[in-house]
Amino acid sequence: MIDERELATRVKALSKAVAANEPAPSILALMNTLKNEAHPTEDMLRSTKAGVVVGKLRSNANKDVAKLASEIVAKWRKLVDAEKKKRSQRASPAVGPASATQSASPAPPPSTAGHNKPYEGDVEKRHFKQDHVDINRTSSETRNNCIGLMYNGLAYRSKESVEDVLAKAMEVENAAYKQFKGEGDDYKKKIRSLFTNLKNKTNRQLGKQVMAGEIPAGKFVVMTDKELASAEQRAKDEALERENMKKAQVPMAEKSISDALRCGKCGQKKVSYSQAQTRSADEPMTTFCECTVCGNRWKFS
Repeated sequence: MIDERELATRVKALSKAVAANEPAPSILALMNTLKNEAHPTEDMLRSTKAGVVVGKLRSNANKDVAKLASEIVAKWRKLVDAEKKKRSQRASPAVGPASATQSASPAPPPSTAGHNKPYEGDVEKRHFKQDHVDINRTSSETRNNCIGLMYNGLAYRSKESVEDVLAKAMEVENAAYKQFKGEGDDYKKKIRSLFTNLKNKTNRQLGKQVMAGEIPAGKFVVMTDKELASAEQRAKDEALERENMKKAQVPMAEKSISDALRCGKCGQKKVSYSQAQTRSADEPMTTFCECTVCGNRWKFS
């Protein structure tokens, strides 16, 4: 049986799926987990607003969604009615002096402190294990591990709550699973690529944009490596590309080996070089160098 924290997380994921107009099968899958695994108390329904979210789906245009929503609401209503009946029986004077103790409020649900509040720990070390997150959200170990990987990437350097990061990680994984039609190599490769880009220290805005919804999950999982890169990295790549094109178009002299030039990376003097006129005729020639030991390249005029 799921606790209050997990119920809140799944309800939030359902709300986002509905708002994003995801296909009915995806919405039904989320709803079925609520029907089969959630046995909420009245307090849990009130704090998570699960009843409100599911109740609205009873008027959904999709008949299967509407029907399942009605079944879930009916089930939860019976649970709440049974809970009220038990409380009433414990509070009855007929049970004797002990009734005063028995009529006290039910024990509070497991603590959710820190899960729905901004993160206050070391954001550089965030990890689903460190944050005490249960990543087992599907029947597939592969998918659960990918949810964990997405959580680690999105949580890195983020102060977003555990609950919000987990909901977004599940949303991204689900989008990738649908986009690549299962747990094949393309799905795994894309998840690893997204994680690598999220953990890139020079790409600080990517995770923030995904968490804020500026980059929707559906778009995030189909972005190319170039699109995922930071503006700074894209500028560097474009500059290098322009330089390479310029070098390809300029006739270059045959490369020579010099023992007078030293590689700034490995310190060796085994450097090949060539010269070409890349600027106006009255400007000095540009010397292109390459270390034959470590492959380091540089140029100077």
